[in-house]
Amino acid sequence: MDFFHLLILALIQGITEFLPISSSGHLILLPALTGSEDQGQFIDVAVHIGTLGAVILYFWTDVKTGLFGLPRLLQGKIDTPGSKLAFLLIIATIPAILFGLVLSVTGLDDMFRSMKVIGWTMLIFGIVLWWMDTKSPETKTEGDWTKREAIILGLWQCLALIPGTSRSGITITGARALGYTRADGAKIAMLMSIPIILASGVLLVLEVIGEADTAAMRDGAIAAGLSFVSAFAALILMMRLLKSISFTPYVIYRVVLGAILLWIAYT
Repeated sequence: MDFFHLLILALIQGITEFLPISSSGHLILLPALTGSEDQGQFIDVAVHIGTLGAVILYFWTDVKTGLFGLPRLLQGKIDTPGSKLAFLLIIATIPAILFGLVLSVTGLDDMFRSMKVIGWTMLIFGIVLWWMDTKSPETKTEGDWTKREAIILGLWQCLALIPGTSRSGITITGARALGYTRADGAKIAMLMSIPIILASGVLLVLEVIGEADTAAMRDGAIAAGLSFVSAFAALILMMRLLKSISFTPYVIYRVVLGAILLWIAYT
């Protein structure tokens, strides 16, 4: 794959990953709308790994707290901020892993990679985000996160496996429905992305290594590096904007894009 194509993919991923507008949906739409070669799921995951590095760097203080809490958690003790955070992130990740296995075994994951599906999910979940963001109170912060709410957000995150839904968007929607502030809901959503992206990335990397596909490894490394840079910049911008604006501009974008995609798909 040529460098320019990888650059475009990385920019799309970096800019859209942390905005509630579905990075995976945009990655699937690129070849569908331009007629270019589909980059495949490995490159999709590679650029997600790049954004994973960005979110780890941005939230390093929280990530470090969770990592230091793992030994305590492995001892069966959840009595420190770090062990609690690690426990909640693990609990929130399990539903998506199980649902992902179901989609993979049944072949539905490939079936969902269509313009019609992305159009509908863009439209429907954009409206759901708007409803939850405008109707829900802002009474909770990240420190209020509980086991029950981790399970609930984990179930919300399952929907993100359907292209066009947006992983960050759907978990932010769930967090707002639970009463979390925009900034804290977004922070929880970003931290939840770490284990799920890491799990899917490791599986695909091992698959490529087993096939000794050096070309794919090279392209994946380039794409991951480029997406890391663009994602880190986008993350800084989004977290700053959340202090002054709602999610309505993103909702408008989702609804307009979804309507256009459905018009194209059905005509």
